[in-house]
Amino acid sequence: MSQSDILVQLRQELGAIVDPDFGVSFEELQAIHTLEVKQDTSVELYLEFVPPLHYVAKGFDEQCKAIILKHFPNAEVMIYVREKELPTNPVLPQVQNLIAVASGKGGVGKSTVAANLAIALAHTGAKVGLLDADIYGPSVPTMFGLSGEQMKAEKKEDGKIYGYPFEQYGVSVASIGFVMGRDQAAILRGPMLAGYFTTLVDQIYWGELDYLIFDLPPGTGDIQLTMTQRIPLSGAVIVTTPQEISLADVRRSISMFRKVNVNILGIIENMSYFVPPDMPEKRYDIFGAGGGEAVAKEVGTSLLGQIPIIMKIRENADDGLPFVADPESGEAVHFYKDIAKNMVAEVRKKNRDKIATPGLTITL
Repeated sequence: MSQSDILVQLRQELGAIVDPDFGVSFEELQAIHTLEVKQDTSVELYLEFVPPLHYVAKGFDEQCKAIILKHFPNAEVMIYVREKELPTNPVLPQVQNLIAVASGKGGVGKSTVAANLAIALAHTGAKVGLLDADIYGPSVPTMFGLSGEQMKAEKKEDGKIYGYPFEQYGVSVASIGFVMGRDQAAILRGPMLAGYFTTLVDQIYWGELDYLIFDLPPGTGDIQLTMTQRIPLSGAVIVTTPQEISLADVRRSISMFRKVNVNILGIIENMSYFVPPDMPEKRYDIFGAGGGEAVAKEVGTSLLGQIPIIMKIRENADDGLPFVADPESGEAVHFYKDIAKNMVAEVRKKNRDKIATPGLTITL
């Protein structure tokens, strides 16, 4: 077989690799930007994909390298993977993906989910921020072991005063709890709530982030409306429990986000079931079963995952060490890590619509 024929076959095999988030081949995605073969001694492949790539880049690299070495077993293989450029976010231009974590009602574990998802994303090597905008009950300072801390501030060259988030467990953390008294939220109303949230967004210096997670208050009030009017969200995830009373509020929350043109990335079912540690063969559906999946199908979105009742999740939150950050949590952290992966896949799908793809060039 001539080298020309080999290159055609190589190109076809590389183009047939499927992006798991889209179920579409590299060829259809126009992901192969440049392929260079130099006298059988080296092969350089340049790939471009829809961001974020933290969960898929390694798999792409391994698949491409195996195919290239099959045709050029003695060549040095260099694969360069880069993200296609997203439109600049006008409000927070240094942040790539803005994700809201919301719930239709309180008491479903929304803040615990937001904290652990942020850390799960950080474990992929991503730069992650978590903004605790739950003004009614800011719990992130407690969960991150930062209770009582006050945010440091500095005047910048533009004359504005900016606060600096805390760095904890690989996540940049800011909270309304760092700038207001513990009981102050009880007396805030309407415009005051929106004003506090706007200040948090405008006057925190995040630097460059791959993800900024917003932990919103429960419900569909002033904070949610202010956010959707001011911030171009990548999407929102809704946290619920399986019981019907929670699912009714989920429907209202999703309806609100859709009315203001915010993508719903999916539903997370928290406290889904309980497996006694001393009886792993038993499972108890304390709050019912199947509710999250049913409402996801009903509203046309994805069930990102289910998180069981695990006592250690609550204990870790109270102790200031989120479950995913604790090395003693063991394999159970996969519940959060799998959900984070599924959530990012949905973000990539939304980002794909924003990006124009370049054509392919091959040089020898």
